[in-house]
Amino acid sequence: MNKFLLSVHVLAAIIFIGPVTVAASMFPPVARRELAADRPETAVLRVLHRISNVYAVGGIAVPVFGLAVGAGLGVLGEVWLIVSMGLTALAAGVLLLAVLPTQAEVLAVAGQDGEARAALLPRARKLSMTTGIFGLLWATVTVLMIIRPGSTTGV
Repeated sequence: MNKFLLSVHVLAAIIFIGPVTVAASMFPPVARRELAADRPETAVLRVLHRISNVYAVGGIAVPVFGLAVGAGLGVLGEVWLIVSMGLTALAAGVLLLAVLPTQAEVLAVAGQDGEARAALLPRARKLSMTTGIFGLLWATVTVLMIIRPGSTTGV
């Protein structure tokens, strides 16, 4: 059963976390370009925001199945896993409290007059850093999952 749960956990990470990380990181440069444009086009921004939202919801499967695997293997008290769970919660917080709301704010303003768009440019620039932190958190969790202390892989 653990192999099945681990397979679902890894597949969910690939299918959901990868796309939300890519879409979130693609959003800021497109947002800066569109906010500075005379006639902004919001179609790409809307798609990237939709991907970020939908895949964020699907991403809930990753920690759910991860906890099931950890419980099945009896490693829920291991430091590397506790750190990973903390970083996962932090990444979720960054996505839900910073990335997605800022994306929504950019979309709401992108169709307005030039002054409103220009005023939002600094937030779009800051969003690049925020999405970078989000990606770095997930990269760190991935490394901890691969090179975990006490691994049975012998690495």
